[in-house]
Amino acid sequence: MNINNPENKDSLTLNFNAGGNSPTANPIGYNGSPLAASEMEANNSSLDLTLQQLRSVRAALLRLHKELLESERIVYEQFYGRIQSKGEFFRLVIEHEWFSWLRSFSQFIVQIDETLSAKEPVTLSQANELLEEARNLLTPSEAGTSLQKRYHSAIQRNPDIAMRHAEISKLLRKDV
Repeated sequence: MNINNPENKDSLTLNFNAGGNSPTANPIGYNGSPLAASEMEANNSSLDLTLQQLRSVRAALLRLHKELLESERIVYEQFYGRIQSKGEFFRLVIEHEWFSWLRSFSQFIVQIDETLSAKEPVTLSQANELLEEARNLLTPSEAGTSLQKRYHSAIQRNPDIAMRHAEISKLLRKDV
């Protein structure tokens, strides 16, 4: 029995052997030819490595985000006075312009979480796009966007942030 949709190049051909009840999958490549087992293993291995890299970047981003929040809180308090409670700090992070540049980090971490926990399997392309987005987000510059300038300043004033940045930069190298 063959189940194959000629309109869909990603469809599978399932061959059911008369002597057994377990199907053998024969995935069809984009050019219509069957994928070799070694090619499928290479694709899976590449996806697994990329997903592992993405998860490591996510964990490092969380650590960086925490350091950035703490550093920005200290600078904020130098200008505006002591923040009285965790609730007030949370409200400021969400609403105050001072912390607005950090929202891109928060939103990106959520985007990674949503992708990794989606019902549909993550594709290699999606994972690579997220890694590239992380590279773009984590580009400090004295003369760049507001986010890039603020990130650059944070790296310059706080050695812990500089170390976190170096950690993520290493994880984001394309040759990893």
